[in-house]
Amino acid sequence: MHKSYVIRKGRFTDAQKKAYGSLSEKYMIPFADNKQDFSRFFGNSADVTLEIGFGSGFATTQIAQANPDKNYLGVEVHRPGIGRLLWEIEKRSLENIRIIEYDAAAVAEKMILEGSLGAIHIFFPDPWPKKRHNKRRLIQSPFTLTLAACLKPGGYLYMVTDWEDYALCALASLASCPFMKNAYNDFAVPQSWRPVTKFEQKGLAKDHKIRELFFVKEG
Repeated sequence: MHKSYVIRKGRFTDAQKKAYGSLSEKYMIPFADNKQDFSRFFGNSADVTLEIGFGSGFATTQIAQANPDKNYLGVEVHRPGIGRLLWEIEKRSLENIRIIEYDAAAVAEKMILEGSLGAIHIFFPDPWPKKRHNKRRLIQSPFTLTLAACLKPGGYLYMVTDWEDYALCALASLASCPFMKNAYNDFAVPQSWRPVTKFEQKGLAKDHKIRELFFVKEG
């Protein structure tokens, strides 16, 4: 499939570089071209939530800290954001977050066992707003089928975006996935446990409407 991301330019601060250099071995998982049992990286068999594109990791740390009984696997390619999240993990003494620095599509296809995830979070993915770039959007068929296959029965996929046409396309794609059921009639109501992200604040400042999708895998 087409590359679904670009490496965003951004300052890689000294603190982020230091965290990346000193904490990567402790909290990061190398990409592998084969299916992985993530319980060996977390040291327990708790449910794993995959977060695709965590940005600076603000929502990741808030949610993980509120749910110490669950594991969170963040996938991101933006190194300053990874450094920031590593710093937060260490600062907050969080044991339930691990990071993979790689393309999320490849991670889901190559590393995630079928029926193994408790949840998938996708908060404000790159919208690729120009029509000629729409094909690069990550949350569309056939990748939605891959994500659905990764979920265990009862697991959910939760996506949030401020781009209406992306939301509509993702809604249609997820609705067509076998065994995936919309938990709402249309778009989901805001989930109270999800923190407001920097990208959400930017979208609201532009008068964009926030749209949420919440699908559950049936057994």
